[in-house]
Amino acid sequence: MIDTHCHIDLYKSPYIIANENEKKGIPTIAVTNLPSHYALGYSHLKEFKYIRVALGLHPIYADKHTPTEMNKFIEYAKTTSYIGEIGLDFSSEGISTKTKQLQSLRHVLSHISDRPRFISLHSRRAESTVLQMLKEFSIQQAVFHWYSGSLSLIKAIVEEGHYFSINPAMIESANGCKIIAKIPRDRMLTETDGPFIKVEGNVVTSRDISLVLKYLSNFWECSYEDAELQVKNNFNKIIFPIQQYIKGI
Repeated sequence: MIDTHCHIDLYKSPYIIANENEKKGIPTIAVTNLPSHYALGYSHLKEFKYIRVALGLHPIYADKHTPTEMNKFIEYAKTTSYIGEIGLDFSSEGISTKTKQLQSLRHVLSHISDRPRFISLHSRRAESTVLQMLKEFSIQQAVFHWYSGSLSLIKAIVEEGHYFSINPAMIESANGCKIIAKIPRDRMLTETDGPFIKVEGNVVTSRDISLVLKYLSNFWECSYEDAELQVKNNFNKIIFPIQQYIKGI
């Protein structure tokens, strides 16, 4: 199992969650909402083998995108290959800070387009704008986390080389299932978005990714193991250029 989008730092007991994933050997991208959060999380998890802390600047936190946080993003981006959660949110929750969000995302993309990275994107009600900005900065192989946009845009996102990460909430949603059906097998990744999802009344953890893999195996008409292998191969296609870059430094 692979968890490409998990807010480990927002669980009630982050270290317990991290240790569980480490013991089970679950590759986990621990996204953060602000550079200051990244710095704190990295100091605790830097020695973990299976967990990578991602540098984030969440659009919903736009009112906290202070000059200090923006400068920290530039500083930390020089030393990490994992970025998330970044993006735009033009829903009713985020639309009031649209201008600031656009400024922040442009700032972010200008500092992460220099080399291969794992990038986890928030794009709620702003999917086409996010895609256009990725094109503008020549960024490929980014991951649209919990995509909820139009079905017609999925093809364009795929053609630009990007991926999608799906979670247990999506397989329980009619619209989520329609979206999953449109995503090619070779662009599918798994996530939890923990702790923001509940499974049977309990806060989601990375082990619940098994539910997504079971769903995919049924949909793809293949074994659970083959579905798991497909997701692993997709993940490795993004990670391999990062590893090659690091080896070449």
